[in-house]
Amino acid sequence: MVVLKGGTMTKTPSDASTSPEDDGHDDEAQTPKGDTGDDRADSSPADSGEHDSDHAVKAKRTPRRVSLSVRTLVVAGAFVILLGAVGVMTWLYIGEHAKVEAQTRQADDRHHAEQIALDYAVNAAAMNFQDLNAWKGKLVNGTTPQLHDKLAKAATQMEQLLVPLEWNSTSQPLAAKVRSETNGVYVVDTFVSVLTKTTQAPDNLQSTATYSITIDPNNNWQISDVGGIGAVVGAK
Repeated sequence: MVVLKGGTMTKTPSDASTSPEDDGHDDEAQTPKGDTGDDRADSSPADSGEHDSDHAVKAKRTPRRVSLSVRTLVVAGAFVILLGAVGVMTWLYIGEHAKVEAQTRQADDRHHAEQIALDYAVNAAAMNFQDLNAWKGKLVNGTTPQLHDKLAKAATQMEQLLVPLEWNSTSQPLAAKVRSETNGVYVVDTFVSVLTKTTQAPDNLQSTATYSITIDPNNNWQISDVGGIGAVVGAK
């Protein structure tokens, strides 16, 4: 309130209640509540979206960490060791299996050579002066061409002796043993029991004939050399 005193304008205390301080207090009491509430309401969704977006980016950028327990490492190590042991055992088995197969094949070849030699020796020791052609055929059977000619000539020479003596002999196998093996070629010693009857020995004469027979598996198991043919006609 304004009072004029002697031409001077004076404010009374009642005017102080309506002073700008009071007006400012009223404005402050009205504005902040509404403004603060509106600002929180308006900014909350945007802030939440930005927070989620930042979290997703951080999740993509953050590398994943894999943690392994001691038990897992021990099991994995044991598995690796087991695989290594299985690999070594398999390698040893294959090597040993190949070795056994080679030894078995070699033993079979030796036995086959011995059987060929023994069969040949039995046939070579059995002869009948009345049918020497059959004996000659068995004598050259399974031999190489070079040995074939050599034995054919020897049989012709022996025929001149066998006929006059009326030679008749039978034979039984005794044994055969590989003496040596060189570059796959076997030399086999064979032993044959021979029962012989001649004009000079009317009673059966028991003897053992020994043959040294060379067999070449690389040449279709042919016989390439024979020694001891003359042993069967040793008795005169």
